[in-house]
Amino acid sequence: MTILDTIADAQVVDGHRPWPRAIVEDFGWARAIDELASGRWTLSGLWGDAGAVHMAVMGEGGDIAVLTYRCRDRHFPSVGARHAPAVRLERAIRSLFGYEPAGAPDARPWLDHGVWDVKHPLSDRAAAPAPTPARYTFLPVEGEGLHQVPVGPVHASIIEPGHFRFTANGEFVVRVEERLGYVHKGIESLMAGASLEGAAMLVGRSSGDSTVAYAYAFARAVEAATQSSPPPRAVYLRAVMAELERLANHLGDIGAICNDASFALMHAQTGILRERVLRAADACFGHRLMMDVVMPGGVSRDLNADGEARIRALIAELRTRFPRLIELYDNTASLQDRTVTSGIVKPEYARQFGAGGYVGRAAGRNFDARRTPGYAPYDALQFEVPVLEAGDVNARVWIRIREVEQSLSLLEQLLDRLPRGDLRTSIKIGRSCEGMAYAEAFRGDVLVWLRLGDDGTIARCHLRDASWFQWPLLEAAIENNIIADFPLCYKSFNCSYSGHDL
Repeated sequence: MTILDTIADAQVVDGHRPWPRAIVEDFGWARAIDELASGRWTLSGLWGDAGAVHMAVMGEGGDIAVLTYRCRDRHFPSVGARHAPAVRLERAIRSLFGYEPAGAPDARPWLDHGVWDVKHPLSDRAAAPAPTPARYTFLPVEGEGLHQVPVGPVHASIIEPGHFRFTANGEFVVRVEERLGYVHKGIESLMAGASLEGAAMLVGRSSGDSTVAYAYAFARAVEAATQSSPPPRAVYLRAVMAELERLANHLGDIGAICNDASFALMHAQTGILRERVLRAADACFGHRLMMDVVMPGGVSRDLNADGEARIRALIAELRTRFPRLIELYDNTASLQDRTVTSGIVKPEYARQFGAGGYVGRAAGRNFDARRTPGYAPYDALQFEVPVLEAGDVNARVWIRIREVEQSLSLLEQLLDRLPRGDLRTSIKIGRSCEGMAYAEAFRGDVLVWLRLGDDGTIARCHLRDASWFQWPLLEAAIENNIIADFPLCYKSFNCSYSGHDL
């Protein structure tokens, strides 16, 4: 039974691809909440639109649908009241659109810190903000001998801003609560009215370390909406860039985690390898992060003349040097003492929150958007999705290690099969249409949903980073650990601020 078969009152909307979008009434929305709360469905996204909210859900069999609820009185039934992963998404909708989730367990603002020039900026009823921002209240914690430790939003190193409020008993963390939104850039507002090329450039700057993955998902959403097909060579080049991006980030993360466990040698050595990947990307595609190369309809530039040789040389170097570093990691007792059993994510939490990437796969959730729902050219390639059950820092390191190995194999397959031919096809838009797509970033699945206007510009675009469903799990993972282990747990998650705050 499909998702729409489950919801009897669903009214399917024309022009939404490749999965259906349906308008539901109170009964259908409540039925969807039941399915989410029971664990039979997974929440993929929840966002606002003109006069409505949309909810993307995935069924147990991998079928996908977008459900739309009209906010006739600027209210909608809270999903978060029964399904915790929706709470922050609802708070973001309230900040951006002013829609009230009726019965929500948390009515505090999320992205809006009271310093914007306008309140509810994406609403048709935008208003002037309050003259004095309301004081943000953190959740209460009761017990004897507790004290609080505020950290951030400005941190000691060059990282993005975020506030963490620790409540501890001695050194042991009783609760940590995050407050994010400090790097809100208004990207979804800037997208409205943008051309496809201009929007693609904005999307690629949502989270710079995942610029390829974001552009990949955006391009595929546009192509789904317009029923366009990029040339085969472009399809393969996109995957080459995605795997180079994955390699660079995983190598950097492995070293950074070890550095937070006071093992700087691994940090230095993996940093060298990461630099090798970035230089190869620059030599092959003209930019270290490969920014602005993936575009709707294909890619904006080809692999340089010696690009294939550069990538094959990189693969050979990594196959020689990386295993030695992994042996060093595995045989260093002081590292294992810090990473094993630290920051455990329970498998039931990973499933409930639909956690993607190494956070979910280290805690038993076997999900990878390259495989489910899947997309070309990965459907024609051989690769494994590593999954572990421990859910601790060590497991998240090992998932990254195995994914580095898989990316090397994928790059070889992609280069062996790289077709010749055109790089880009034109996108033709005759009337308004909608599309949605996933792409597997190094952190997990990125979702892009959009509506194109009759004039070919962006009418509405929503971006959802994997971090939306990972940040809350960091709060759970650090409980009962010591405060000194928070940097280690935090780095093993490496959630995106920028991709989350938009």
